[in-house]
Amino acid sequence: MANIKSAAKRAQIAKVRTLRNKSAMSRVKTSIKAVEVAVAANDAEAEKAALATAIKTIDKAASKGILHKNNAANKKAK
Repeated sequence: MANIKSAAKRAQIAKVRTLRNKSAMSRVKTSIKAVEVAVAANDAEAEKAALATAIKTIDKAASKGILHKNNAANKKAK
């Protein structure tokens, strides 16, 4: 445990940010899986909707610094 008040606060902030980042990355992964399921089902409408949602979530994660911009571009290109 931290002995200094500021170090304890930084540790708490790191926990909060880690949880927020995990949540955002989970959202990204889930949206990508939804696209893959729609593609496997050969449902054109579902593919378009899932792809639009996935691109939106990937862009949000990249804009917040959770994903690097090049990593986001690679995920969208796949």
